Amino acid sequence: MPRIALSLLLALAAAFPAVAQTWPARPVRMILSQPPGSSPDILARLLGERLSRQWGQGVVVENRPGGQNVVGAQAAARATPDGYTFYYATTAALVVNVYTFKSLPYDPRKDFVPVTMIGLSPFVLAVNPSVPARTLAELVAWAKANPDALTIATEGTKTLSGLLTDMIVATGGMKATHVPYNGVQPGILDTIQGRTLATVQSSTALNAHLKRGALRPIAVSFPKRVTGLEQVPTLGETWPGFQYIGWHGLAAPAGTPDEAVRRFARDLDAVLKDADVAAKLVEFGIIPEGGSPESMGEFLRQEHVRWSKLVKDIGAVPE
Repeated sequence: MPRIALSLLLALAAAFPAVAQTWPARPVRMILSQPPGSSPDILARLLGERLSRQWGQGVVVENRPGGQNVVGAQAAARATPDGYTFYYATTAALVVNVYTFKSLPYDPRKDFVPVTMIGLSPFVLAVNPSVPARTLAELVAWAKANPDALTIATEGTKTLSGLLTDMIVATGGMKATHVPYNGVQPGILDTIQGRTLATVQSSTALNAHLKRGALRPIAVSFPKRVTGLEQVPTLGETWPGFQYIGWHGLAAPAGTPDEAVRRFARDLDAVLKDADVAAKLVEFGIIPEGGSPESMGEFLRQEHVRWSKLVKDIGAVPE
């Protein structure tokens, strides 16, 4: 090989590690599907602040709420895949919406690449303290004995909490009135005030109310008991194999440079392992996860299997 060509190849080879090391060379944007002040927003800003310190570059959190996560997901999917825009995703946007919408303006499996899991968010079935049931078996028995009494507040019939509610009702063979709300807090507040008697929401949304006794937890959807709710049985303890959880994860528009994806994944994984950060996530009801793009990809594959089965089992029709 001519000396000039060899020198050129060596120079190019040496340049690739340098490119990876220079990322990020400007501020990084994280798009969210939730509004300011929501749990994902608070956590995204916490993680962004830690990463900003590490990178010496700003991390800009951009809120794009609306349309059951469709607005934010579409904006992220259409962003230039240059390694400077990422999507702070939750279960609905990348998995559940596939089975509840007839069509989407984005394809969760083709338009995004996985980066890393941020954390898992167990859901909690909780009741107003006036309900004379302290266990899942007691709630099922009470609902069967009072077939018109049980009302359950959720974010909506086609949301994660709504689908999970229908699965709980179907599995228990109960009769219940599903009361959909526009958002998380209105349904929780109505359950506290007794306008509805139960709610199914993430532990993140319910934690503060459970701690002060405004609601009584009956069961969690996680496969094992949850820190801070150790006395609350899992749904699987009564119904083996029953586990459906929410989660927070990071994805990137398809075509994003691999070096940016892997650097973000590695650095975010390290932040999630920081004791102070992990403690703050647990306080919010999030179980820190982390991991590689490959492990998140496998997790998403399993989630599609799980949620497609749930939708089929309850006979939910995409709209």
